[in-house]
Amino acid sequence: MTAQRGKDLLVKVHDGVTYATVAGLRIKRLAFNAETVDVTDAESAGRWRELLGGAGIQRAALSGAGLFKDQASDALICSAFFAGDILAFQLVIPDFGTVSGPFQITALEYAGAHDGEVTFEIALESAGALTFGVL
Repeated sequence: MTAQRGKDLLVKVHDGVTYATVAGLRIKRLAFNAETVDVTDAESAGRWRELLGGAGIQRAALSGAGLFKDQASDALICSAFFAGDILAFQLVIPDFGTVSGPFQITALEYAGAHDGEVTFEIALESAGALTFGVL
């Protein structure tokens, strides 16, 4: 795989009809995590830690920062945050695939300098099973 442009990493939200790109995100990040289940006991070989495969909780965290491109995307994200709604999001990873599934918006921050545009930061946590699709 060759180097990819960061702008091609897209965060999309299902707006009821199709997946629409979320605003003008300039920075995007997706992190996968899996908790471990430690099953080490007094008989573990050499006192090395032993883990139970397939038993931990998996989760994904999605974050981004940028500008809202229009009032509709701002309203969709803002109303979902205040209602605590779970929305279907999709992350498009160029030349790799898509990760899709339910996410809840856990943080929404707005900022602006007196001589610049209003920006926002958003954080999402997975709220169910995610699927992976090859591009």
